[in-house]
Amino acid sequence: MSADFILLILIGCNVLISLKGFSDSNFFRQNEFHIGSIRAGQQFRMISSGFLHVDIAHLAFNMIALYSFAPVIIQLMGNFTFILIYFGSLIFGSVLTLAMHKNDYNYRAVGASGAVTGVIYAAILVYPDLAVNIMFIPIPIPGLVFGLLYLLYSIYGMRAKSDNIGHTAHFGGAIGGFIITLIKVPGLFVSEPYTVIILAIPIVIMFVMAKMGKF
Repeated sequence: MSADFILLILIGCNVLISLKGFSDSNFFRQNEFHIGSIRAGQQFRMISSGFLHVDIAHLAFNMIALYSFAPVIIQLMGNFTFILIYFGSLIFGSVLTLAMHKNDYNYRAVGASGAVTGVIYAAILVYPDLAVNIMFIPIPIPGLVFGLLYLLYSIYGMRAKSDNIGHTAHFGGAIGGFIITLIKVPGLFVSEPYTVIILAIPIVIMFVMAKMGKF
């Protein structure tokens, strides 16, 4: 099975399930990340919510990011590692969200953000010179800068709490992609120490802010 096919299947699942959620509110509510339902035993929501999105823009942003960064992981680390990072990051994102909002029974969120952020972090770790092209921006953005800005946006979203997007999952996903990649390629501690340190900084900041009750 080709790498492109695997990636397209994953994107297709996100698109089809999200479109179903857009048109069927009951389906959306039955599969979104909802603390009360998860604590009542519906742990499947920790996975299913990662295939739902708030709207077309949310879906498009995540899928474009996935399509942009995933090939780096697939080419350098293989199909199995890509799938491991994607779903491992999705689970890390859900677990962190559950841990940080466990007493907020009404907390709801959706999105592949955790999985995608994990893939972004992994791609930047193994290929620090990666350049990201974004529509309406005439020059490529260094991958390291893009990753940091993405998580800063996540911090803002976590604090604002003004939408249904799983911003906390961004950080869980980043942690998942970060840890899984370093376990698979421990030589990065030696070959790319500055990249490892720089990408660890926003993760540490998030935990400090959480300890200070900023979320």
